[in-house]
Amino acid sequence: MKGPNKTLRYAALGVGYFFLYVPILSLMVFSFNDSPVVTSWTGFSLRWYGSLFNDDALLRAAWLSFKIAALTATAATIIGTWAGYVLARMGRFKGFGLYVGMLSAPLVIPEVVLGISLLLMFVEMRGHLGWPAQNGIFTIWVGHVTLCMAFVAVVIQSRIRDMDRSLEEAALDLGATPIKVFFAITLPLIAPALASAWLLSFTLSLDDVVLASFLSGPGYSTLPMEVFSRVRLGLKPEVNALATLFILAVGTCVIIANRMQARRETQT
Repeated sequence: MKGPNKTLRYAALGVGYFFLYVPILSLMVFSFNDSPVVTSWTGFSLRWYGSLFNDDALLRAAWLSFKIAALTATAATIIGTWAGYVLARMGRFKGFGLYVGMLSAPLVIPEVVLGISLLLMFVEMRGHLGWPAQNGIFTIWVGHVTLCMAFVAVVIQSRIRDMDRSLEEAALDLGATPIKVFFAITLPLIAPALASAWLLSFTLSLDDVVLASFLSGPGYSTLPMEVFSRVRLGLKPEVNALATLFILAVGTCVIIANRMQARRETQT
């Protein structure tokens, strides 16, 4: 039985790309629109980019989100790597089922439930310990780490399970301690997975609006919260400009990463 012909395949691919990328391209085009009405083109202008860089509230929210995302990605990668290593290498131990269930709970629990739970925990801590004094960077960071480390553990676990153990076993036979083997052998071998897990955690934290809405305090509005609050009152051209800058930054990073990976493959 013959498969679909080449024309049909290209047509299906074109339709898929159309629905995926035409809205993004239209957003980028209208970020250069001179009109304050985002759906009506009146002429080319950079006025909204100037307005964006003069918007202190949006810039503060963006800086706060990037700072929390970087801290979250780093902590989640460290904790999730150890968790994934335990899942992949330690076998079944007493309490293994509880360990797996608690680790994967953030993956299946709705973010609304997770946000309420963490908020109640911080309220109780504040009542009994007087700390944290108020919701802010720390509380948002804890919530994001709780969510992201589960994703990191899944990524790292799958990579370690697919990894050849011969190098680790050889190092152990030569007298290296398990800790030495982990840092000298295992970590370099799973470095691409670590980078992927870090970027995934960074993206999840930067994009989150549900947990941040529950765990933020006065003066600590993240970028998704700020954008969401503005979009509810009507689309603003500054949001288009901000989204365009994000798309260009992400696209540049992806191109650079692909070029570096291709160069590394040609060298090996």
